[in-house]
Formats: sequence, structure tokens, C-alpha cells
Amino acid sequence: MIHHRGAALVVALSALALSACASGSATRPDAGRQVVLDRLAAADDGPYSARLDAITKSGTRRLQHMVGRINLNAPLTGRTTDETEQYTEDVVMTPQKVYRQATGSHSGWQEFPASTAKGGVPVDRLPQYARFILRHGGSVHGGSDAMRVSARLTPKEIESVDRVSGRNLRPATGIDVKVWIDRKGRIVRVNEEVHFKSDADIQITLILNDFKSPVSVKAPIPG
Repeated sequence: MIHHRGAALVVALSALALSACASGSATRPDAGRQVVLDRLAAADDGPYSARLDAITKSGTRRLQHMVGRINLNAPLTGRTTDETEQYTEDVVMTPQKVYRQATGSHSGWQEFPASTAKGGVPVDRLPQYARFILRHGGSVHGGSDAMRVSARLTPKEIESVDRVSGRNLRPATGIDVKVWIDRKGRIVRVNEEVHFKSDADIQITLILNDFKSPVSVKAPIPG
């Protein structure tokens, strides 16, 4: 996600290792694509929540770390904690607004447009993202628990999946994307390597786990 203070491209999830995902053997293209499509088609399309752990890095420098719980298969809502080198904030995302307050502070909540919750990864359109990668010649690798699809995309191509995420990535020259799909058709991990003409690459890792029923999210009282 891209932060309102100009923090780097967001949403990478913590390095909670998915060893079964990380090491996958190559799968025959046609067979692998069909397995992925079958998993996505069979996935529950009802709303649910997931624990999110996201890290954005440039080389060895961690730019942002976001943890919390978000609702999926529905408007992007949830509660997270957002930590950068300069600050740590509590974040509440509602369909209409994003609210932020310094952690441990009673200075009051600041509110921002809901679009500020989005970054370079279309978090609320992940199944569509995986299908898009397949349609654009994405390669498929198999694992014991998760299938991985990967491709190099442009910001304009990502914009066709999610306008806000694609626009957030517009300065990039290309994005190497990897998406993991588990046996139940849920997206459990996304890696993006964002390349620029002059600036250093940005690595985004997003991991979703601990899937449960949707959580209720209400707007705090702005300060």
C-alpha cells in the first residue's frame, strides 16, 4: 500500500515462511494452469477475514511493516498497525475512509480517502490478479500445498485489474509478480519485485493466513 505521507509502495507481508510455497517444482504448463483455474473456481466466494503481514523493502532496508486483520471478498476493510522508520500508527480501514492515529497516542484519529489503503498489490482483487497472470502467459509451478503463478507485468497491465494499484505503480518500468494459491483456492502469498529506471528496486511481500469469518469494522471518532 502507499502511505499518505509518501512512504514507499506498500503491501508486503511478513516473511512467515511458506516452505511448501517457496520450493515448487515445475509443472506442465497446460496441466498447471488448469489446476490453478480449478482451484480458483472452487474457492468460496463469500466474505472472510485473514491475518495480513506485509513488508516493503529496498535491498536490506525495511521501509514498512504492516500487520493486522483484513476482510476479503468484500470491500477492503480491517484493522492494522503500520510501522516505518519514522512512525508507528494504528490504522482502521472502512469502505469510505481510512483512519490513522499514532500508536499509544490520544491525539485523535485523522481520516483519509479509502484509496490510501491500497498500494501496489490489488489486495481485494487477488483471485482476479491470479487469473490475469495466467492469461498473460504466466508460468506455473507446483508445491505440496500451494501452486505458484508468476509473470512480469507493467503498471498499465496491473491497472486493468485494479486501477488504484496500477496507478500507484506508474513510476515503475516493470513488476515481477508471484502469486501462491492454496488447495482451497485462496491467495496465501504475493511477491512483487518493482523495478525503476533510476531508483533502487522495491520488494513487496504479502502473506495471508489464519482465515476466519469476517470481522466487524467501525469508524473511530476522528480527532
